[in-house]
Amino acid sequence: MDAVRELTVESAMLRIIASIVLGGVLGMERGLKNRPAGLRTYILVCMGACIVMVTNQYVYQAFETGDPVRMAAQVISGIGFLGAGTIIVTPRNRIKGLTTAAGLWAAACAGLALGIGLYEVALIGGLAIFLVLTILQKWEIHLRHSSRIVDLYIELDRKVTLGEFLRGLRECNIEPSNLQLDQEILPDDQEINFIITLKGSGQRSHDEILRVVRRTKGVLFFEEL
Repeated sequence: MDAVRELTVESAMLRIIASIVLGGVLGMERGLKNRPAGLRTYILVCMGACIVMVTNQYVYQAFETGDPVRMAAQVISGIGFLGAGTIIVTPRNRIKGLTTAAGLWAAACAGLALGIGLYEVALIGGLAIFLVLTILQKWEIHLRHSSRIVDLYIELDRKVTLGEFLRGLRECNIEPSNLQLDQEILPDDQEINFIITLKGSGQRSHDEILRVVRRTKGVLFFEEL
């Protein structure tokens, strides 16, 4: 095993090929879900991090000087600009792309591990990343649907006052909190836009809270955040 950890042409090729495979597996999962960063993006990130680390190891060994992890540190901080590009805020104030951005960062870390020859860490880490992106998503959805606390973006008809809307919720055993009004509401707007947290009391489930909001007078549109 020590032979493949040493920096040779063969070991460098092995690391780069492994980074392409690992990045491809992670990117395929994101691509199938139509996320902003897909197959090619993940491959390039993982492979690029691997190449940086191989180069760093070569410089350190060839010239017997410098910091063996300096370039890796730059990758860790520099990947932020790419991750930020995948995070978007929709017109209705919903944030998307956080998981994709975190996945890119993790893929870069796995690429660095491959680049320095830590094949075991890269393999276990890559598998863990894949499991988090796939299996844990179902668990997260289950937890969200089991919760009696819901964050919603709501568009309310201006003919219905905010006070009426809140009273209607309380009458249905739903307690509103953390109300955040849209600061760009104009006098001639036909609706009021806001984000609100709703907590169901008693036996009010997640789905029941959504059904109550859907039936509440004046609600033109709502979306769970």
